[in-house]
Amino acid sequence: MKQKIATLFALALLVMINFSIWSYVNNPLQLQPWTKTTMGLTYDPTRKGDDPRDNIFVKSEDIDKDLALLENKVHAVRTYSMLRGQHKIPEVAAKHNLNVTLGAWIDGNLEKNKQEIETLIDITRQNNPKIIRLMVGNEVMLRNDIPEAALIEYIRDVKKRTNSWRPVSTSETWAEWLKHPKLVEEVDFIAVHILPYWEGISADDAVDYIFDRYHDVQKAYPNKPVIITEIGWPSDGQPARHATASVSNQAKVLREFLNRADKEKVTYYIVEAFDQPWKQSIEGSAGAYWGIFNADRAAKYPMDGDVIALPNWSNWATGATIFSAVLMALFLFTRRTLQLPGIVFFGVITNLAASTIFWSVSVGAQQYQTPLTIVFWVILILMQVLAALILMIESLEIAEVVWHRKSARTFQPLTPSPEFKYPKVSLHLPIHNEPPAMVRKTLEALAKVDYPNLEVLVMDNNTKDPAVWEPVRDDCERLGPMFRFFHLENWPGFKAGAINHALEQTASDAEIIAIIDSDYILSPDWLNCMVPYFDNENVGFVQSPQDYRDRKQSSFKNMCYWEYAGFFNIGMVQRNEYNAIIQHGTMTMIRKSALIEVGRWAEWCICEDSELGLRLYEAGYDSVYVKDSFGKGLMPDTFSGYMTQRFRWVYGAMQIIKAHWRSFLPSKKSPLTAAQRYYFVAGWLPWFSDALALLFTMTSLLLTALIVYDPIHSELPVNAFLLPTIGLFAFKVLRGLWLYQARVPCSVLQSLGAALAGLSLTHTVAKGTIQGLFTSGKPFMRTPKYEAQGALIQGLMIIREEVMLLMLLAAAIISMAMLEHFDNLSGKLWISVLSVQAVPYVATLVSMLISIAPSYTRKGKLAEELDDEY
Repeated sequence: MKQKIATLFALALLVMINFSIWSYVNNPLQLQPWTKTTMGLTYDPTRKGDDPRDNIFVKSEDIDKDLALLENKVHAVRTYSMLRGQHKIPEVAAKHNLNVTLGAWIDGNLEKNKQEIETLIDITRQNNPKIIRLMVGNEVMLRNDIPEAALIEYIRDVKKRTNSWRPVSTSETWAEWLKHPKLVEEVDFIAVHILPYWEGISADDAVDYIFDRYHDVQKAYPNKPVIITEIGWPSDGQPARHATASVSNQAKVLREFLNRADKEKVTYYIVEAFDQPWKQSIEGSAGAYWGIFNADRAAKYPMDGDVIALPNWSNWATGATIFSAVLMALFLFTRRTLQLPGIVFFGVITNLAASTIFWSVSVGAQQYQTPLTIVFWVILILMQVLAALILMIESLEIAEVVWHRKSARTFQPLTPSPEFKYPKVSLHLPIHNEPPAMVRKTLEALAKVDYPNLEVLVMDNNTKDPAVWEPVRDDCERLGPMFRFFHLENWPGFKAGAINHALEQTASDAEIIAIIDSDYILSPDWLNCMVPYFDNENVGFVQSPQDYRDRKQSSFKNMCYWEYAGFFNIGMVQRNEYNAIIQHGTMTMIRKSALIEVGRWAEWCICEDSELGLRLYEAGYDSVYVKDSFGKGLMPDTFSGYMTQRFRWVYGAMQIIKAHWRSFLPSKKSPLTAAQRYYFVAGWLPWFSDALALLFTMTSLLLTALIVYDPIHSELPVNAFLLPTIGLFAFKVLRGLWLYQARVPCSVLQSLGAALAGLSLTHTVAKGTIQGLFTSGKPFMRTPKYEAQGALIQGLMIIREEVMLLMLLAAAIISMAMLEHFDNLSGKLWISVLSVQAVPYVATLVSMLISIAPSYTRKGKLAEELDDEY
């Protein structure tokens, strides 16, 4: 009871801390207030979801609503076009006592230019004193739409035909005005755009930059009045070098500018009144967010009060805390043996993961989305959820390993009592095209096994060359009647087919089936120490770990040895606590009656051992795992063999998932316990993580290509990639090193070697997962022994996919580093994402080079030279 109360208190405290962090991050910003009426805003009446390029006619009532909203907030508005109903703006503005700087849009469409000019002149001739200035074109020189002389002709034509007191000009950026002194001579005033965001100036330096450029133009043309017709800052969108688009930065820049402009008596127009989402297609994502009101005509923040970047942050924080509380309850309240520090550790990770997901969703929810971007965001969020799930499972594994109370399911080797009745064991040894010398050592070790009631069935499965299988037959005959040899020609079912045939040849009085691989040298006491566990009638199978005797042969094999050791010293031990181990096809014993009951070995699955173990659990049988080593085999000799073996394991697991998926559903009808369902899914999820990493890598490469092609209109979805890439990778490395030091008897250097070996298989695991989910019928892939090591070129060809992806990622990193537009935090984070994604491919290349190094430094020693170690 005390433990439950402590757990509930700890979880409640974590939830409160999580909410407090949201509150701290969203603290109101205290900025310089602006309490006066703003001089002017640029105004485009286009509504949310519309695009002026579609020639959509603007309704007068919409203009009226907009200008009514601006009344008493600003003195004037500036327009850009006279078409699509915008010619009505001056009339409606007069109704709301707003001055108008009236603009005609000029570009390369000469017929349209004529319509703009004629309408501008017609409206100007009307008796409307609220029209105070005329603008002929906007950034025409910057876009290079028409020659300077042609623009000058338009300006002269408007001046001549209006013949009014209203001054006439055209708008350009400050740099363009400095380049075009002839244009200056034709205008009545200089209408200048100064937008430090587009020039990559930080928000802290923006206002000083605006006034410096303003004074530069004044100094260049002292006889002309200078009006700032565009100054502003976007509230969202991609960064431009050191300029970050955000609500807080927009408020900061505008308030500081407005107060300074008021002191210096500068005439200005803030760009713009309302957000224009359609501009994303021409200006990039930031183009949609320049308004002081959003596209729904709601103010983004007050001009004279505190600014909150995410006004409804408390809703998102509440969602994140509830979600994290539910997750913690689902994961933790079945873990009665988990100590309080482990509960707190898992709770911290869960809260961080939940908040990261809700933060990402909140970012997308504040932005203007198209159907395509909605699909993109949904996919990214789903990937984040999967990454968070993997993160929680791996953090729970840390908690259970480091802060776990010892339970009754910790098994040790047994010593048979004097009264023990030794049940008959039928040991099945499947072989296929194995070196006879290696198999001989296995058979000779079996002859020394200290067990009084044993038979050994050697099943040679489809070995074509008699020179390979006949020596094994002769060895069996030499070793006596305990050994029986079977040579199977054109036999179906691969390894499973062979041992199913062995089951048919098994002595009728045999009660236990034992399986070992053809390269294993057994300890004589294996059967004596493990068979007594079958006295418990509910035990369906008993498992000992795989172990290897050739790790000293090379640095590569030493790395592989410790990589394997992690599973048998960490994962299997922990799964055993919940009766949920993975059965593997060597060093295993099965109750014969149970094996027959559940349907023998599955010949459709290339991991028939793991599949059988799952069926035994589904039938209600228990398992026993003793982590003591009773036999040692040989590891793959080459990196190619190492990859092939792992691909087979992963592909087979996907076959099992597809065949047994109903058993993993959280249902009372499932034949598995809740813990068994959890550990089978949790054990396979890291492989899905590698598949997810491959998908993220491919997506990152595609996005980087688009960014390099068009940096202005591209956006980096850094937020959505941080958790599934950098966060998950960093945690996996931390988890591996932490758990190895807690459970695996190796040095830090050896655990780093194991991490390198594991990382080198990331792409192989990803392919095995994806192919296993979407294909079927891959043949059984034997792991060859005594395989000759290949040369460098052969090794590179084996890992050609990994090398290609590594080269593409390197090119992407270099390209991003050279992009001036992304010389900012987002760009550096994206390079970090790409760099992390490259690490597994670097690991593959390094591991391959380590594996072939002995071929270039000394003659590789074959594994049989080390057989006498055992």
